[in-house]
Amino acid sequence: MKSLVFCAFALSIIAGGEARAANPVAQVAGGKAEGRQLAASGAVFKGIPFAAPPVGDLRWREPQPVKAWTGLRDASAFGASCVQNISGWNAQEATGNKEDCLYLNVWTPQFKAGAKVPVMVWVHGGGNTGGGASVDYFDGASLASKGVVLVTLNYRLGVMGFMAHPGLTAESAHKASGNYGLLDQVAALKWVKANIAQFGGDPDNVTIFGQSAGAGDIAYLLASPLTKGLITRAIQESSGGGARPAASLREAEKAGERFAASLKAPAGAAGLAYLRGLPADQVQKAASAAGGDRPTIAPSVDGWFMPVLPRETFAAGKQLSVPLLVGTVAQEQNGPKPEDLRREVTEAYGVNAQKALAYYGLAGDGPGNSDPLYGPAILQVAADTDQRCGSFQQAVWHADARNVVYQYQFDRTIPGRPRPQHSGEVPYVFGNLLKDGFLGGPYGEADRKISGDIQGYWTNFAKTGNPNGTGLPAWPRFESGARPYLEFTDNGPVAKANLRREICDLFSSNLLAQMRGTK
Repeated sequence: MKSLVFCAFALSIIAGGEARAANPVAQVAGGKAEGRQLAASGAVFKGIPFAAPPVGDLRWREPQPVKAWTGLRDASAFGASCVQNISGWNAQEATGNKEDCLYLNVWTPQFKAGAKVPVMVWVHGGGNTGGGASVDYFDGASLASKGVVLVTLNYRLGVMGFMAHPGLTAESAHKASGNYGLLDQVAALKWVKANIAQFGGDPDNVTIFGQSAGAGDIAYLLASPLTKGLITRAIQESSGGGARPAASLREAEKAGERFAASLKAPAGAAGLAYLRGLPADQVQKAASAAGGDRPTIAPSVDGWFMPVLPRETFAAGKQLSVPLLVGTVAQEQNGPKPEDLRREVTEAYGVNAQKALAYYGLAGDGPGNSDPLYGPAILQVAADTDQRCGSFQQAVWHADARNVVYQYQFDRTIPGRPRPQHSGEVPYVFGNLLKDGFLGGPYGEADRKISGDIQGYWTNFAKTGNPNGTGLPAWPRFESGARPYLEFTDNGPVAKANLRREICDLFSSNLLAQMRGTK
């Protein structure tokens, strides 16, 4: 009997060893990572470090090389999201957040080194103060099954990701500080370039795509000299694009000095050591006290990653010359307070303020015009000024520099929601039509059809630079004359032209006047 028990035990060890050996293993920077098998020949690897943990003395420094490990690293679970406040929308990401958070995830439809499959790299949104890649609605299995290797990544957020300070600038070899979260994204792209072939991805065919702040960050990446050779194509969903302003390095440093003073940091190098020694949650709490849920420390013109304002780079046609797919949701985010509406229009449209007020029906005392698709004036103002018209202007600059551009608008309302809102296209892009949670349904057959169309367009673009393909309505290429775009309606994609042309022309006219005035 003992011998039978021993044999059974031995067989269980052998079986377990065989099961373990069946898991896919990739050799990457740092060591070997063990993922998990997906349907057919696909695989998923989660929680792979692409840089050293930015803790202790590495807090507020550019990302450093991965620390090597021995043996097999288990890559079956997501790494922690980066330090952030918890709100209703980011409950998943914010739970268990840590400063040690520079991890990425890889889904591949065919785990075969050297297979040369197009790569898509996702940059999440969240105002650069919240969010993360380690959530169910960014699961990449569905999108990868359409013939791409998908990478999702974390990057430092808020005060941990974007604080500038004269002391940090002085100690930098590049005489720059802030923008650490953007440098994390560059580090992840470099990791993809060096390692993605081990997963079957093509390091020379990389499409970066993102939504909201992630899409805005992509505009910064396209305008940065540090990303040459790392990006083949780009998709920007619901951002103000390269038209947005940013603080100067000195302005950002002053904000950092004020923040350091709020924590009673001593002067000089001792102050940085003091700040780096504080617990991450204490630093985040202080940032929240200064700026609420969305602390105001943000990307800045640091002179290294961002030598000048991105809009100056785009206007001069000096950004990366890559195909671009860009668009917005019909209604996007909530508008300003009613009492602030006219002031915000005046500020956003400047020399064209009176024409813009008249366009929205706000020249008098009433609530303004309402539109069956774009909603009341307050929501129109929010979408036009924060996302739609800035994205349009970036599309014009990019197309006028003889780059391929495709523009879209997404009209679908997530079932159970009141209107087509910011982030509404995300579940359709990823194919994760979940029952509940953030971006949950209930979804139906019509939603699955819309998702299939969008995934087809997005992955076609990633493969060839052209979203068009068999079985999909034709998507015309954008140009700044007729301005054709594709509208994702409840009844399918429809080619149209001149998206919100009148108001976006007013926006652009004022923007260009501002830019001329600053030279």
